[in-house]
Amino acid sequence: MDTITGKLNEMQKKAVLAGDGPVLILAGAGSGKTRVLTHRLAYLVMEKNVPPQSIMAITFTNKAAREIRTRVARLFGESVWFPWAGTFHSICLKMLKMFPDSLGYRENFVIYDQEDQKTLVKDCLKELNMDSKIFPPRMIVHSISRAKDELIDPEKYKKSNEGDYRLSGVAEVYELYQKKLLEYNAMDFGDLIFNAVTMLENFDKIRGYFQNLFRHILIDEYQDTNLAQYKLANILSRIHENIFVVGDDDQSIYGWRGADIRNILEFEKDYKGCLTIRLEQNYRSTKNILAAANDVIRNNARRKGKTLWSEKGDGSRVQCMTASNDFNEAEKVASIIAEETEKGRKLDEFAVLYRVNAQSLRLEQALKTRNISYKVFGGTSFFQRKEVKDIIAYMKLALNPDDNVQLKRIINMPRRGIGKTTVTRIEEIAASLGSDMYDVAIRAGDYSILRSAENRVKEFTVIIEKLRKAAKELPVDDFYDMVIEASGLVKMYEAEGTVEARSRIGNIRELKSAILSSMEEFPELTGDEMTLEGFLSNIALSTDADEEKEGPYVSIMTLHSAKGLEFPTVFIIGMEEGIFPSYQSITESADRLEEERRLCYVGITRAMDEIYLFNTSERTLYGHTQRNLPSRFLAEISPTRMEYMSSGRGYGYGRKKTTRSTGFGLTRGGKPIDIASLKVEAGGAADVSTGQRVSHRKFGEGVVTSSEGTGEDKMIVVEFEESGTKRLMASYAKLKVLED
Repeated sequence: MDTITGKLNEMQKKAVLAGDGPVLILAGAGSGKTRVLTHRLAYLVMEKNVPPQSIMAITFTNKAAREIRTRVARLFGESVWFPWAGTFHSICLKMLKMFPDSLGYRENFVIYDQEDQKTLVKDCLKELNMDSKIFPPRMIVHSISRAKDELIDPEKYKKSNEGDYRLSGVAEVYELYQKKLLEYNAMDFGDLIFNAVTMLENFDKIRGYFQNLFRHILIDEYQDTNLAQYKLANILSRIHENIFVVGDDDQSIYGWRGADIRNILEFEKDYKGCLTIRLEQNYRSTKNILAAANDVIRNNARRKGKTLWSEKGDGSRVQCMTASNDFNEAEKVASIIAEETEKGRKLDEFAVLYRVNAQSLRLEQALKTRNISYKVFGGTSFFQRKEVKDIIAYMKLALNPDDNVQLKRIINMPRRGIGKTTVTRIEEIAASLGSDMYDVAIRAGDYSILRSAENRVKEFTVIIEKLRKAAKELPVDDFYDMVIEASGLVKMYEAEGTVEARSRIGNIRELKSAILSSMEEFPELTGDEMTLEGFLSNIALSTDADEEKEGPYVSIMTLHSAKGLEFPTVFIIGMEEGIFPSYQSITESADRLEEERRLCYVGITRAMDEIYLFNTSERTLYGHTQRNLPSRFLAEISPTRMEYMSSGRGYGYGRKKTTRSTGFGLTRGGKPIDIASLKVEAGGAADVSTGQRVSHRKFGEGVVTSSEGTGEDKMIVVEFEESGTKRLMASYAKLKVLED
């Protein structure tokens, strides 16, 4: 027992040794929640004799799952296989692979990523004769994904949106899209949980099997769960009722992508007799940093309530700076990092966080000027790069020839003289016969309309047939070598001979490293050797957070990307009304503003030793210069915890504490400002939203497909029917919203 609980504090020990029944662990930032999860797993197996295969342990990234397995192995002194430890999506995939025919799928179904989804949506729009300018594919993919998160199938979606022209159109696409996924033996990311829940709800024997199998269910980051994930856990825990969830309502920052904070706030209501334990001792940050974070988050009404504390010492006060403009802000950040590294500190001790990606430009320029190495997180994932996706498409098609999306991607890649007309004809014949495109392609000579392209199409199908046979016989790494040779993609790039082509070849070769790494790790994850199907599933479930980065470098990223990370020194830039908090959160709802405040809490608690909070008197963003008030979050931090330095003219922070409604000394011209009155005024087209039909005096009518930025500096992207895609500044666009 000492091996399991010896190094735990009293509240951690209480959590690990909790008895049967529902348990809610409210784990503050840096309070050792991963330690609690791993020790709980060890306790269940070593002391309670629960078989590892009877425990479901859910994390939100594959990287987190690996870390938990590694830590448990240290406690056991050997590697222990937990077959049901992983992400929601990986666990649901495994469940669906066991009973694929229950929903009409075959065992070798594939998983579509976002680009595959977009391609399939375009096909649906074409078949339905719907204008992609009025119904942008990206918007439809987003709508379908959100519907699946809410467990809304096409029929429900259609009924709930009757009378709305645009959403009724989305419903038509959604219905056809799901039909095609089934025809192609494919699921998208949202289907994995949606279909798992559907399977459990509709098949008593399958539901009973899994409910009896999982004697204990452990879930990390419970505050980030959506309705589908909540429903899955709820169904599976109904027999044994041993559901152990760890989360922090104060770090719930993903409402915009479906996470529902009510899942953690109402856990005690959903699970009667629940034991609730608060982990409030922080092992990461100094007392001043934690106090500042507590100052901010206590202004939220929707929270369970807890106060972080630390034995680490007071540390330095929060450094608050008002720069004259964003150039000055970036220069100041770069100069501080340069000075500190000259004293012997390492670059990877520093992180710069911001609210929107566009803020990185000035910062990157300043760091480059000083030859400071940096890494921007959130770029294109390795597995989303074109050349990598092309190779993977060959592998997917060899496994599942029903996959029309992959076929259309590579039938003429490299170019083999198969034009769009031929592809369209193959698609039309397949549709008329109710078969897949590969069946038509492999018998191209049977159709007079395809005979002129028969030899070129045959060249392609011969390659795929060769790969289909090899896929059943060869290990994945050897099969990959055959794909490289048979596809001709590397030869194509070698013939190009450009710097970009060499980079693409490097990425293709790097895929081999990913395969070899997965082959080493796969037995630990599954207890079996890796198959092609297993490798492709792993790729589909990977996220940016799972990719390893090389250093040393300064990390620069959005506040959302920083969740789960920690750095000795953290800079948060752009702390201004309309930027952080965002314009949308200020104007839309109290819930949105509370989520924005939680995001500030997350940002501050990433810092271990030092935190710098920057705002500017003047900022140029999206090509327009603006003057914003300092963020209300700055005013919520007690001046006693702050060391204020000013750079240039602007708003300032007084030293006198005012009434609670005005925060702590936010002033303008020496007079206190009422926080409740802080607003960002929108002008022109700032109030239009994605999906609305609008008109412009020059470009005509169109549909708003996306927007970025805040207030008058919001950049709006509109798909105009006659003029194509235009990016317009909100303050100058003068768009008129049209009634449907």
